[in-house]
Amino acid sequence: MLAFDAPPSSGRGSHLKLKPWMSFYLACGKGRCNVVSPNLTKQDGYDPLDPYGNITIKWDLLQSSPDRNDVKVSILNFQLYRHIERPGWRLGWDWTGDEAIWSMQGAEATEQGNCSRFRGGQLPHCCEKKPLIVDLLPGAPYNMQTTNCCKGGVLSSMIQDPTKYAAAFQMNIGAANNSDFTMPENFTLGIPGYSCAKPVQVAPSRYSSDGGRRWTQALGTWNVTCIYSQFLASTSPKCCVSFSAFYNSSIVPCPKCSCSCQGLPGATCVKFGETPSLLQQIKDPNQEPPSLVRCTQHMCPIRVHWHVKQSYKEYWRVKITVNNLNTMKNYSQWNLVALHPNLKSLTQVFSFNYEPLYQYGYINDTGMFWGIQYYNDMLLQEGESGNVQTELLLRKDQGTFTFREGWGFPRRIMFNGDECVMPPPDQYPRLPNTGHGAKFSLSVIFFSLLLLIIMC
Repeated sequence: MLAFDAPPSSGRGSHLKLKPWMSFYLACGKGRCNVVSPNLTKQDGYDPLDPYGNITIKWDLLQSSPDRNDVKVSILNFQLYRHIERPGWRLGWDWTGDEAIWSMQGAEATEQGNCSRFRGGQLPHCCEKKPLIVDLLPGAPYNMQTTNCCKGGVLSSMIQDPTKYAAAFQMNIGAANNSDFTMPENFTLGIPGYSCAKPVQVAPSRYSSDGGRRWTQALGTWNVTCIYSQFLASTSPKCCVSFSAFYNSSIVPCPKCSCSCQGLPGATCVKFGETPSLLQQIKDPNQEPPSLVRCTQHMCPIRVHWHVKQSYKEYWRVKITVNNLNTMKNYSQWNLVALHPNLKSLTQVFSFNYEPLYQYGYINDTGMFWGIQYYNDMLLQEGESGNVQTELLLRKDQGTFTFREGWGFPRRIMFNGDECVMPPPDQYPRLPNTGHGAKFSLSVIFFSLLLLIIMC
């Protein structure tokens, strides 16, 4: 359960109020609000839109001798729409013995540690019991590079760019007592929300050479599977959704206090017309930039607006706008996932890339949107250019299409893999009642004329 304090009482008394947000619920009472999910627990990382998504750490033992072992470590992002952005992954583990890393290619340890137990000659690259490994930056010297390295820890999702979903590095390890190779334990990715299982030995990896005419294999291969949970990643949601439609003049805003509330301890924001102080703008490139948002009633760094724009005879049009209200952060390689039953009849997408998510083979109601490279794949920080937008043209499905009861609005919206807070269904823009009024007026006129004829 995610909890935060409620805003001060309006004087009408403290009573329980339950607001549905599709997958999240806000339960308020006694001056405190709880964000509740009816189906998930805090530890549950299962994602029905990406049921097989995970990050796999593959550990290949290439060569082994009494005193040294050559190892290749690969990090593979098998998630459809979750990517790893700067500052990137920071891989960690615990050695079970007194191992040390003598040399590395494609990555480096953040600390060398105490290497006093090794006397004479060149000291190891890292002697830490719990080493922390980071990717090399682009442009690293060639003699330090290896295949799939040097991207600053950034990993693309499988759909956005399947050529950049992997990272790899090699290292030479050994122990002071010349013990046999032992697989380390307690792996971490250094990314909020990810938890990793224990290493599992699998079939050895195979490598091709001589144009595929010869194959070699590792002496041993272990896999470590890491999964993501939004409830572990953050104590509050990170985005919200607002609605509007051409047939209704009202705009349904993001629910109040969707991500936080103004005035709460630790809830800082920047008023419109102001700029963050210089101290607040100082950022460490190796750390996640702090979230400092514009002061709004929802206090979310990302707002997604879904506007039902126009209706034609056989088609209808939707406009989607993503606003960045974070004054400190740009979102590179952002993506948006939407769930709507009419996406199976999507005809055209303007200004965005699009790919349907066939997670169950026969169901096509979910799609992923992301920016076009060098055009709008970077969502800039809050300001005049801090938004991206697109329009969708969809064919009306006979027998199911309607604008009534909020059918034209999405069931779920996710930004960068995190679910967004939705408005309550009873607040969705509704069709005007002119049609019912016209039918009623005609019936009254007809019966009045009939009664007049009978009386005459």
